Parts: sequence; structure tokens; C-alpha cells
Amino acid sequence: MTVAVQRLVAAVDAGSTKVTALIGEVTGDSRSCGVRILGVGVERTTGVRRGVIRDFEETTRAVRKAMLDAEKIAGIEVGTVYCGVAGEHVAHRVSHGVASVPGSEIRTSDLARVNDVASNVSFGHDQELLHAIPHEYRVDGQAGYGDPVGMSGERLEAEVYLISVRSSAMAHMRRVIEKAGWHVGEFVLEPLAASLSVLSADEREMGSVLVDLGGGSTNVAIFHAGKLRHTASLRFAGSHVTGDLVHGLQVTQADAERIKETWGAAYEPMVPEVEVIELPGGAGHPPRRAPRRLVAHIMHMRMQETLELACDEVARAGWSMAGLPGGVVVTGAAASAPGVVELTRDVFAAPVRIGYPADGLRGLVDRVSTPAFAVSTGLALYGARQVAMGGGFGAGGKTSPAVERVFGPVKRWFQDFF
Repeated sequence: MTVAVQRLVAAVDAGSTKVTALIGEVTGDSRSCGVRILGVGVERTTGVRRGVIRDFEETTRAVRKAMLDAEKIAGIEVGTVYCGVAGEHVAHRVSHGVASVPGSEIRTSDLARVNDVASNVSFGHDQELLHAIPHEYRVDGQAGYGDPVGMSGERLEAEVYLISVRSSAMAHMRRVIEKAGWHVGEFVLEPLAASLSVLSADEREMGSVLVDLGGGSTNVAIFHAGKLRHTASLRFAGSHVTGDLVHGLQVTQADAERIKETWGAAYEPMVPEVEVIELPGGAGHPPRRAPRRLVAHIMHMRMQETLELACDEVARAGWSMAGLPGGVVVTGAAASAPGVVELTRDVFAAPVRIGYPADGLRGLVDRVSTPAFAVSTGLALYGARQVAMGGGFGAGGKTSPAVERVFGPVKRWFQDFF
């Protein structure tokens, strides 16, 4: 059976430690769409640091390898991908717009106009709009409307959450993808993508915090009333845990990664004091023995610091966990370490669970059912939603810069309006 090209979706998550590529078939319709995973590719890389390309050739190599592997498994070639964006170059602000209502009834076109007014702000040098997410509307001065289409009014106001990104960072990533042999259909904020993969509709609605423990950075996102309310990128992440193990255990980077994956734990009290592990020797020295609790202590200290920074970010944004009854969902590669739930619960004093990609996915689900695939599966689900709505890019499609200039603003706010 041949899969129609326009119903395919492809995603690339270029992280600090690896590039993940997914190819899938869009299933369902705009109200209930999903992705049947057809191909998966993963390639380790050192070319990206905190969302910024540091080694152009190395990143290109890793993207090409991951995508070719995914195409080989899927048995399909694609041309267009959805690509994640995160890191130190992402900025955000709340903006307000006002527009008059020419008719007696508010229409979708009026929402588009007032959102475009709110989005039409200066982002400063080398910054451009990535997403515009409407938070609330006012009709004739009365607040509290999530969707005022069909209501009567003369004055329409919008509060819109604007997310911008460094233009040069996106341009570099676009060139990498194109040199590797594909085209970027759309860039998507990684915490927004991950939320589609690991957060339930109830968690987004009643309020929750998403903590994505990546390799190069930790992304924090707050959701409430179904919308992204705040996002931030923290400096500490999984690579810092590895670095601490290198210095604390006097082992190589490769050995530290192996020890972390095999014997690591994020919560020191859960490791028995009597348990001993063997550390590899080096430079002619024989292997050594060390308490496993030492490994857990090193990991516990660094991950606690990271989670405390995430908790501080929630408070700095003006939220308390009492107002976010959905609790904390931890995802990302480092979320797989034993004890992450216990440690996060201690720090946030709130309900905690690990976010595994699940809802809306079929096909090779066993290949992506770990927290490390939260962003890549989320990108695929985001793309699937846009394709199902008729406003996205099929994996074989391309768009011209002229078309993007005309439809880009409406596409940005409308596609995020969920």
C-alpha cells in the first residue's frame, strides 16, 4: 500500500548530544489526528550546544545520517521536516493588540487582525517571531474570553504571548538541514512540541509544569487553561551531570556516560550504602571499586540544583504550584534516571510523573516510548495537526518565501491556538 505524500510528516530534533529524526503517516482528521511512526533515526553529535550550532559540518553529518536511517526504515523518501528550536537564543514577552469590529459579529478574520496587531512589535536586532499564542480576549472592555467568535461587540482586544528566536540561529539551522538534503517546513519551540507528546489535555487545562531535562539545556514550560503561559531555558542539563562524574570519579567522558546509564541514580537515599561498583582503570592503572552511592550523590547534587532552578523559574514567572494542580511532568533523556520522580517531588512539593510519548502514536511506538523522544514525537504530532488542518507542510511539500510572508503571521497564531 502506498502512503500519500501529502499525508506524511517528518521531524528533526537536533540536540546537544544527538540528532533524532522521525518519519510518520498522519492519521485521523483535524479534530483527532495522530502519527503512525514509520521510521526512526538517531545519531550522536557534538555539533550543537544549547540550541546553537557550533560545528556546521558535524551537525550536517549527524542530520543526514539520522534522516537517511529513518528513510531507510520507513522505505520512503521525504523532502520537508519540522525542526525544533530551544536554548539561550529564545525570548518571550506578552503583547496587547486592539482592533475595531466592522460588523455586528466577531469573526475569525477579526481575531486574525487583532492578533497580527499584537504581534507587530519590534523584537530588536537579530530576533524574529516564532510563535504568537493568544492568551485572552476582551470584548468591549470585558475580559475572560478564550474564543469570542460569534459574539457581538465593537472593540476587540487581545493578550498574546510572543516567542521570538535569534534569526541567525534559525538561519544556521536551516542551512544545515538544506545542506543535509531536506527543507525546513516550520520551526517549532521544543517545549511546545514536547507538551503535545507527553502532557494530557487535562494537565494543559488545569495547569502544570513541563521540565525537559535535555543533554545541553533544561527547558521549563508552564501551561494553564490549555495554553503555554511561560517558557525558559536553563543552563544546567544532562551533560553537566556527566561532567561532574568525570571529575568526581576520575574517569573518561565515555566511561562517565556508561556509568551514568548503568549505575546512575538521581536520588541518593534510594541506593543501598553497601552496594559497590567497579570503575574502569585508565593509563595503565587497574580497575577500582567504589560505592555506587558516590555516583548517586554526584548525580543527586547536580540534578537537585537543576530542578531548584526550574522551581525558582516557576516562582519568578509569578506562578505557584498551588495554582498548577496538574503538578510537574519531567521528560527528556535525563528523566530516565532512577529517582527523578522522588527528587523532583522533594524540590517542587507537588505531584510528579515522568512524561512518556504515548497519545496519538502508532506504528513503531516501541522505538520512541522513552522520555528522550518527547520533543521529536511532539514535533511529528505538531506537524500532523497542521497537515490535518490543511495549513501545514506535508513531508514532500515546499513553500516559497513569498507565500510565507503572506500567510506566515496568520499561520503562526492560528496553528498555536489549541
